[in-house]
Amino acid sequence: MASHIQQLLNTWYEQRDQMEWVLATIIEIDGSSYRKPGAMMMINSMGKYHGLLSGGCLESDIMRQARQCWQSGRNHIIQYDMREEEDIAWQLGIGCGGLVRILLQAVNKENNYLQLDTLRHYINRNQSCEYIQKLTETVPHNELIESSPEGKHQTRAIRSKLTDGEFKQTIAPVKHIAIFGGGVDAIPVAKIAANVGWQITIADPRTGYARSNEFPDATHISKLPFCNIDEMPWLQEIDAIIIMTHNVQLDADALNAAQESSASYVGMLGPTHRTERVLSIQGLELSTLKVPLANPIGLKLGGELPESIALSIIAEIHAHFEGCDGHSISHILV
Repeated sequence: MASHIQQLLNTWYEQRDQMEWVLATIIEIDGSSYRKPGAMMMINSMGKYHGLLSGGCLESDIMRQARQCWQSGRNHIIQYDMREEEDIAWQLGIGCGGLVRILLQAVNKENNYLQLDTLRHYINRNQSCEYIQKLTETVPHNELIESSPEGKHQTRAIRSKLTDGEFKQTIAPVKHIAIFGGGVDAIPVAKIAANVGWQITIADPRTGYARSNEFPDATHISKLPFCNIDEMPWLQEIDAIIIMTHNVQLDADALNAAQESSASYVGMLGPTHRTERVLSIQGLELSTLKVPLANPIGLKLGGELPESIALSIIAEIHAHFEGCDGHSISHILV
């Protein structure tokens, strides 16, 4: 995800000239793999790596291979194939059973840091961009192209394409969700969302709700009445909205505000018969909403505690962002 790349680049940037670095990027897979094309890892000459391209079984060998980039200054493509018994992947004990190709590139002033400093700038400013890595066995030369505004709220955070001469991926900003309602049951929702790497805005005008000490991971806390839409420019930066104030009038105001947002997902806590009351207050109808309303919100995971409900909510939104259906991978129901 873009949030992972953001953390990776922020860590690298502070130490970019203090040691040698190599960027490792998965450019192709065939069959099962721990990470997908576009996943990145940074390796330094102090023997440390940031990020993972496997479950931990490949990293030591990738680090060994990275030394060739520092010595030659060239791109280096390595491959691990669990389908072939002679491949080193068997010796490393990889259990995924697929093929993984990884591009290694030295990162330094001479090659303009592979444009990673600019990529970091775009991601930190929530700008979408295309990152193009050249695959030829020459001095690494990557390109960065700012994407159109339309790509900002695309469903998946990273889309990639491999051609004969380059690996291209579109990197969208970190996902940003808004939680309308700052009660105790919103706390685990915000915590799980933060662990996933999303930005979080908490909105609740009530005294005693949405306290900053209860939502330490929140990017922004809004105490404005929900009807003050003109004073909420952040509504145009939102990818998903969760409505959970437990107050019919506030939920109605929040749902109305959601119609003026950039969110591609809007979900509301509570049963459907309650939702009819919420809609009627604002004179809204399900059939005319800008974005279909997910209600009751969340996947059927079971559990009654706030943490279980929070998990089901974030799971549903995560599936929406990734364009997945949220069904069991094994198709076995316990």
